[in-house]
Amino acid sequence: MRLPETLKLKEAEIPESPGVYYMKDAAGKILYVGKAVSLARRIPQYWQRPHGEHIEKMVPLIAAIDWQLVPTAIEALILEANEIRKLKPPYNVIGKDDSSFLHLAITNEPFPKPVLIRGYELEATPKKTFKHVFGPYTSSTSIRAALELTRKLFHWSDCQPNQKRPCFYYHIKLCPGVCVGKISKRDYAKIIRRLVLFFEGKKTQILKETEKQMKAAAKAENFEEAAKLRNLSFALTHIQDISVLKREDDPREARDLGINVFGRVEAYDISNIMGQQAVASGVVFVDGLPRKSLYKKFKIKTVEGANDIAMMKEVLSRRFAHAKPGEKNEEWRLPDLLVIDGGRGQVNAAMDVLRSLHLKIPTIGLAKGPDRKQDVIVYGERTPELVRVVTRYKKILQHARDEAHRFAVSYHRFRRDKKFLGKS
Repeated sequence: MRLPETLKLKEAEIPESPGVYYMKDAAGKILYVGKAVSLARRIPQYWQRPHGEHIEKMVPLIAAIDWQLVPTAIEALILEANEIRKLKPPYNVIGKDDSSFLHLAITNEPFPKPVLIRGYELEATPKKTFKHVFGPYTSSTSIRAALELTRKLFHWSDCQPNQKRPCFYYHIKLCPGVCVGKISKRDYAKIIRRLVLFFEGKKTQILKETEKQMKAAAKAENFEEAAKLRNLSFALTHIQDISVLKREDDPREARDLGINVFGRVEAYDISNIMGQQAVASGVVFVDGLPRKSLYKKFKIKTVEGANDIAMMKEVLSRRFAHAKPGEKNEEWRLPDLLVIDGGRGQVNAAMDVLRSLHLKIPTIGLAKGPDRKQDVIVYGERTPELVRVVTRYKKILQHARDEAHRFAVSYHRFRRDKKFLGKS
């Protein structure tokens, strides 16, 4: 279906770019503000597909569409929230039933933390608790992904200071060391300032300030700091935000997917050296992102020697012995998709376990190819739907597989070192 001929567009062609669009009535009043990874794909959907009742009422009133282009999806997400907050368009649901929507708040404490909080929780919290509040955001998936992305850019911390041990993110160089006193309040304040500017939509200002600081550091021969600032500048300029707004442009397709890759995905891997100190990991992704509170570690109990296939069978048997169809306990709820780090043998082991327990869970294996550069996909039961999901969302599944591998190797090293020190 073509757009109405009477519709006035900002330009003759709607660009295939990320941005924010503004629906206007005949008098030029803004009715609705939305975001898109591709404006050209998103805007025509209002005349092609069914929407909620309030949107159906709005569509006949749309006389003109304006838009702002932004470089990335995450900037579209931020601009949309800020514009809705400022303009309060009547057909956006914000202000009507937004009490359950997520806000991003920056805590008011010596080492501030970014936290996601629901509208009704925000209303019940004293205002002095937070220094800054952004949102609300209508998509919890998108804002969670955006916040996780900014951790890689700015290395903010959500841990408590003066802990006995460094946090997980400090080990992978994504926490500046708040947990173990490795950063001053003044230096950490600079990190939070960048985070605040970013969610205010002021990326250009951050880049200008970063360039100025980089030159000053180089002039003072503080080359390590200059290199960090150079890397930040490069990362900001080349943001890779595929996980943000990943299903915003096509809500119908997201609803119709029988295999919900944005639901619960579990990935498993085995780690051992010639069968010694054999362990396995089970990681959980929700909304396309790691949910570390649900991760599991397994010591191999019944398999002797280097037999990864038998080990995989043991681990999955133990895991799925805890779950039944309809299980509501979040810790052991059945996954929507199972990812195995391995090839045909490991996938067959997984399928044997599922069949023995009368479970039907879509299962794939991701094995490194002969050249170690390209993954080989192995399907438990190859269906057109599973192939479609794997093809479209392969990066999410690779991320889950890689996280399972990292977690398994980390646990194996811990057990190996513990034995070396005579503690096991």
